[in-house]
Amino acid sequence: MSSRTPAGKQGGAGLIEILVTLFILAVGLLGVAALQFTGSFANRDAISRTQAEFVAAQVVERLRIAARPATVGDGMVVNNAYFDEGAFNFSGLTCTSSTHPSTCYCLSKPAAIPNCEGASCSEVDMAQYDGWVLSCAAVQTNPNTQIALSCTDNNNNDPYICSPGSRIEVNVNWPVASSGHQQYTLNARCNNDDSQRLACVYKDIVL
Repeated sequence: MSSRTPAGKQGGAGLIEILVTLFILAVGLLGVAALQFTGSFANRDAISRTQAEFVAAQVVERLRIAARPATVGDGMVVNNAYFDEGAFNFSGLTCTSSTHPSTCYCLSKPAAIPNCEGASCSEVDMAQYDGWVLSCAAVQTNPNTQIALSCTDNNNNDPYICSPGSRIEVNVNWPVASSGHQQYTLNARCNNDDSQRLACVYKDIVL
């Protein structure tokens, strides 16, 4: 004996149930999209930080290779040219296109950079060459990464910008932004003024 649906009643899912299901699905998809956005932001920052750690270590290594005994005072020093702002971040070089900096400056050695691989170089030339090599390494994963080198000089009466025994700070930084409702905690050593929003890796050394 077959059963029949009573007159006036509809079998299956109703319109309200379908709308509720679609609403729940939409909320879930929005949550997944937000999670992916936050994850991609964190991933970019992690890649930039990993490369910055590598570059900062390379800066320290090249400084120690370039160090020599001071002629005034006791200890090791590097040439003043390493502390020139023009030594890093392709300062003074020009690019004819708006492509990635590594494409502009690093696929081949610019004519303005001394050839210190196959020829002997002065200390000033070596500082310029090291600055170019390190700047190319810095922008491999993030074109906005920059290198800053500074010294807390302990003797202003000698010819050195960074006297023997002085503290050298290596700072490799890149810009960051907020991700959704998550705020990036800024390090004061990475930001010199309120207009900057930078993350950085820094190392303090004495030669």
